[in-house]
Amino acid sequence: MFLLPLPPMKNDHSHSFDTLNLILGRSRYLVFIAVLAVMITAFSLFMIGAIQAMDALYVAWSRVFHGEFSPHGIAMSLNLNIVSTMLEAVVFYLVGVGLYSLFISPLNVAVALGIESLTDLESKVLSVIIVIMGATFLQHFVRWRDSIDTLEFGGSMAIVVVSLVTLQWLGHRATEIQKSYSLKTQNRAQREMFQESTEQHEVRSDESSDTTIRSDHDII
Repeated sequence: MFLLPLPPMKNDHSHSFDTLNLILGRSRYLVFIAVLAVMITAFSLFMIGAIQAMDALYVAWSRVFHGEFSPHGIAMSLNLNIVSTMLEAVVFYLVGVGLYSLFISPLNVAVALGIESLTDLESKVLSVIIVIMGATFLQHFVRWRDSIDTLEFGGSMAIVVVSLVTLQWLGHRATEIQKSYSLKTQNRAQREMFQESTEQHEVRSDESSDTTIRSDHDII
């Protein structure tokens, strides 16, 4: 009696989730809605800042032509509002570019800015926020209406800045630890997702793969 070989059994469990894996993997394109919203906001803030700059220059030069000179040049306190507006636009721009590069398609501009993870994006945004707070305090300092009020304002901002810097340092520390353990796996997942359109992640040891590759080269 001869027994016919049985066909190899397929993994019905994995195949039954292929559609779900595809849907959940492609759901990252929903982030494009947020990207579009923040980029429109960034563009609007850049335009508003440019209009503020032209208006401030017009007012300043008008005063100069009428013989009125400001002790801080061309209305420095007003120009600091322009700086704050432009920096706020930069925050929205970084968020838009970072989210697009992380979830939809990697961009060279994001890598050049050092945004390769959500922790990197958080660090960049916090850095700009700290600069905005510094510009806000400088604007308050230039106006100088009450020394006690200025001291209280500066002290409260210093506490917030120290907290943000500490959070930024901890995030940077966590990123360094994570990269030292899972950088190869993360790069492989990004290559499979963005270049090969593979949504399901295959769990395997990168170290064993590297060892196998090195041994194959040794044999050759």
